[in-house]
Amino acid sequence: MSDNNNSSTPKLQYHTEVFEGPLDLLLTLIAKNKIDICDISISDLIDQYLEQVRIMQEIEEMDVESEFLQMASRLVYIKSVMLLPKYEEEAEELQKELTGQLIEYQLCKQIAARLSELISFDYYTKLPSKMNFDTTYNRSHAPEDMVKAYISAVGRGKAKLPPPKEAFSGIVSRRIVSVSSKIITVMRRLRSGTPVRYGELFEAADGKSELVATFLAVLELVKGKRVRVEGDGEDATVRMI
Repeated sequence: MSDNNNSSTPKLQYHTEVFEGPLDLLLTLIAKNKIDICDISISDLIDQYLEQVRIMQEIEEMDVESEFLQMASRLVYIKSVMLLPKYEEEAEELQKELTGQLIEYQLCKQIAARLSELISFDYYTKLPSKMNFDTTYNRSHAPEDMVKAYISAVGRGKAKLPPPKEAFSGIVSRRIVSVSSKIITVMRRLRSGTPVRYGELFEAADGKSELVATFLAVLELVKGKRVRVEGDGEDATVRMI
């Protein structure tokens, strides 16, 4: 009995409704011993924690939850690692991890306490009653306002429709003439061996596309050394090589 009175660390009174988990128990021990949560001494806490677990086991009709025992094993492991110099870095990381969890849990408790002050469940709510509403439109409008509203609504509807086919007529319906087809045409004109005036090759062209294709066809034939352009200006002629 005298040993209990002379104990340097007074025992905490355990109540089942106080500690919601091992982190809650550790926070209580930290607050009781006035320890900085960022500078936790595992050696100072582990004995008190194990003592609380033992008290929990001695309470009748109460089973200690496994998470409390897991935390006890974790604390013992951290303390063991701290005693081994070559595992100093690992012990540091383990202690930082535990500190971070405790800080997060402490913040959650503080936020929960503030929210509990704002929310009260001590009231009764009644479900809304079903009501029948008159949906008849009773407003009146001037005829010109109705016309403007109709034109506006029709305009918005047309804006969502795809553009008509005529809008693409300048692109889709335009005849595309390939350069390869004009190469064949030019070669047929020159296969007799008689030179042809350069301008005559463009006389039968129908539209810009055919003009451009004919011009590119002559360039390709000259580049391939299949025809030769002789002379300048209007007197220029094209002949096969």
